[in-house]
Amino acid sequence: MVKVLFVCTGNICRSPTADGVLRTMVASEGLSGQVVVDSAGTHAYHVGEPPDRRSTEAARRRGFDLKDLRARQLKKSDFDEFDLLLAMDRGHLDIMSRACPPDRRDRLALFLSFAPHLGIEDVPDPYYGQGDGFERVLDMIEAGSAGLLAHIRDRLA
Repeated sequence: MVKVLFVCTGNICRSPTADGVLRTMVASEGLSGQVVVDSAGTHAYHVGEPPDRRSTEAARRRGFDLKDLRARQLKKSDFDEFDLLLAMDRGHLDIMSRACPPDRRDRLALFLSFAPHLGIEDVPDPYYGQGDGFERVLDMIEAGSAGLLAHIRDRLA
């Protein structure tokens, strides 16, 4: 069993999109019983709310369903419960590193470290942007999820 937690600021754009994309990829590989996927925010801005409508619509157009997800805040027990806690950007990683027990820091990583071919570390926040920001974020998340799934398959082997 591998448990993955995606983390962004409010858990309504980037991390729930990554949650929905990886869940779909895991299911299509027949690994749903072996991989647990969740998402959380570093802040409690949107606890209980569904993902941003723009994230939901962009994901839906590509076949990913986010409608059942609800925002929650990162909690101390997540550092024990999850094998991989993946930050959507370096700011989130910094917040997570400060909150994480020292013996669990090896579980923290930047999500896009699983897509080194992109040449970027941070998934930008599309919330305040205009244009195709949600589509570009989804491109990055699909690439990162593909690399992450390959890593998970290796761990399960």
